[in-house]
Amino acid sequence: MNKRYFFLTLLVLIAVPKKVLAHGANIEYRETSAITIQAKYDDDTPMAHAQVVIYAPSDRTTPWLKGTTDESGNFTFVPDAEPNNVGDWDVKVRQSGHGDITTIPVTGSKLAQNVTDTQLSATGAGYTSMQKAVMAVSSIWGFVGTALFFSRSKSYK
Repeated sequence: MNKRYFFLTLLVLIAVPKKVLAHGANIEYRETSAITIQAKYDDDTPMAHAQVVIYAPSDRTTPWLKGTTDESGNFTFVPDAEPNNVGDWDVKVRQSGHGDITTIPVTGSKLAQNVTDTQLSATGAGYTSMQKAVMAVSSIWGFVGTALFFSRSKSYK
């Protein structure tokens, strides 16, 4: 009977789709007369009404602008044209514990052409090698512990 529960548990863990186990996020942006970002989860669902915090290059500790995305996960802003605000603008989007931060390089009144989008997701982006190793060891430890629990004898004296 115990082996049946073990195999049933193992089957459920293997059969659960990976997108159910994790819910990452990413941010994209495009150049217009302003900067428009689009925040989506890894499954392409828009991050509707998510909190947006923008930091100017001149002050990375105080938010330059706060707001929320629309129903489609979009948010638009126009960076200051001041000389001390030329550089990397940080945009952070969060909703219910999920989120992402991306850096948008602004040179003068134009956006830089090469943009690297940072993704924090449960697929591994944003985690260090040490964090990945700890997660792998923890998972293996959990499987072994579960197997040992179900395989123990029931003799109580």
